[in-house]
Amino acid sequence: MAVYVWMLRLGRLCARSPGVLGARAVLSRGWQEARWQGVRPLSSREVDGTTPLPVGGCSYIQGHTGLHLINKTVGQCLDATVQKIPDREALVVLHENVRLTFAQLKEEVDKAASGLLSIGLCKGDRLGMWGPNSYAWVLMQLASAQAGIILVSVNPAYQARELEYALKKVGCKALVFPKQFKTQQYYNILKQICPELEKAQPGALKSQRLPDLTTVILVDASLPGTLLLDDVIAAGSTEQHLAHLQHTQKFLSCHDPINIQFTSMPKELRMVLPTPLYHCLGSVGGTMVSMTHGITLILPSPSFDGKKALEAISRERGSFLYGTPTMFVDILNQPDFSSYDISAMLGGVIAGSPAPPELIRAIINKLNMKELVVAYGTTENSPVTFMNFAEDTVQEKAESVGRVMPHTEAQIVNMETGTLTKLNTPGELWIRGYCVMLGYWGDPQKTEEAVGQDKWYRTGDIATMDEKGFCKIVGRSKDMIIRGGENIYPAELEDFFHTHPKVQEVQVVGVKDKRLGEEICACIRLKKGEKTTAEEIKAFCKGKIAHFKIPRYIVFVTEYPLTVSGKIQKFKLREQMEQHLNL
Repeated sequence: MAVYVWMLRLGRLCARSPGVLGARAVLSRGWQEARWQGVRPLSSREVDGTTPLPVGGCSYIQGHTGLHLINKTVGQCLDATVQKIPDREALVVLHENVRLTFAQLKEEVDKAASGLLSIGLCKGDRLGMWGPNSYAWVLMQLASAQAGIILVSVNPAYQARELEYALKKVGCKALVFPKQFKTQQYYNILKQICPELEKAQPGALKSQRLPDLTTVILVDASLPGTLLLDDVIAAGSTEQHLAHLQHTQKFLSCHDPINIQFTSMPKELRMVLPTPLYHCLGSVGGTMVSMTHGITLILPSPSFDGKKALEAISRERGSFLYGTPTMFVDILNQPDFSSYDISAMLGGVIAGSPAPPELIRAIINKLNMKELVVAYGTTENSPVTFMNFAEDTVQEKAESVGRVMPHTEAQIVNMETGTLTKLNTPGELWIRGYCVMLGYWGDPQKTEEAVGQDKWYRTGDIATMDEKGFCKIVGRSKDMIIRGGENIYPAELEDFFHTHPKVQEVQVVGVKDKRLGEEICACIRLKKGEKTTAEEIKAFCKGKIAHFKIPRYIVFVTEYPLTVSGKIQKFKLREQMEQHLNL
């Protein structure tokens, strides 16, 4: 997957998960690695001799191109890492008691990739990974790339309706998941939309509602109609199937799609990754970066748990920590925070939603993350386009999302005139470069709307750029809500609430929240004569939509603020709700 991520002490490296209904599946390229000049930290001045600056007093900038991109596949990058440091720990999954060196991981990845080919999957087929952070998730991510199979990142909180949309949207041929996680009974959820599963021959499923799905693989159980992941891996251990894998790899390129997202070192470095692998930050900034550069990847828990993340930092001597602002808030607010050993911490990445300056300062000071950087990007840009340098001042980190990444162009455009804005003037942020997605799967019209013939990707975010090239995100032109790093589309929820028999009309807005950044507020007009409660509305949601999409606030209204032409003014509605809720 093409992505350029600043890995703090590693230098600069090439490295939104939308809600499913009404969202678009983002198709990303195979990995492209950056050539290194040693392994010490590269400062902004060391990369190309000078800091890139905006051109001609306008909001346009191009990142350095002095570090040449090398065309390598994920498999080739992993091979190179194994050659250099075979005995270094590659992956630590604390909740599953898994510890593998790079050589051991490579062996398992090859067997898993061979096994996927042995059951009939081919280059270009889509394989969905549905479940929490786990060893199986990382294994499938790397193995599918080894075999040229496109991994589809499926949110583990999806219910049947959302799962059906995702699988049909991209034509998944295979789906991998555990039997259950917490209250999510994955097998039973799939049966709701695929009742044929119970009587199907494993690997030969024929489903009316999911016509592309033929193969269901369970991670940890043998259930009717499914293959067991261990059996698939065992099948791939034969000499014949491994030879098939080697033959397949001769025809792979770093330009091949490998992932669909919904829209030698001076010391051993260890990355603690509590962010979900189904998000671009986790799978690309986490797995891909660590495998390419020989960093130990530590998964502290299947889903985010602030206490488990702290325990991992302390027990495993974590060097770096990734997270959204909400995650960092939870970690910092653990009641026994002072009892953990954080002396090995160096830095990390905060991304996913706007971070208040006070939080940035607290992370740097309290978590000993002197080299913390703020990252900005979108899933469509795989995922980072702007990021701070480690040596940027605390103020620069707190008040901007940094400067443009290498081999990347950025410009800020006046949305009315289509011309470049002057410096420090708001406009829509556009991005161009190798990081831009191939397109939205099966949706050329939407792809054309997002990425024009000029190859500029329109982010929909409102930004400003200063004289030094620092970018600041000041708003969003789209209605998307970012709740604790989760991307939520109001239109999807509005469509869903309209299925409630008592609802006449509904408008969904994001309202500010100190912990999550934003919370969901559903403003509902009931049908004449109908009565209901917020609790009843929330109960209606359970089991039908993902838990993080259920609004925290349900407000019953009789009217909405309108323009002269009768259009609803959502920005005014948001203001009214925040005032009404005393936020």
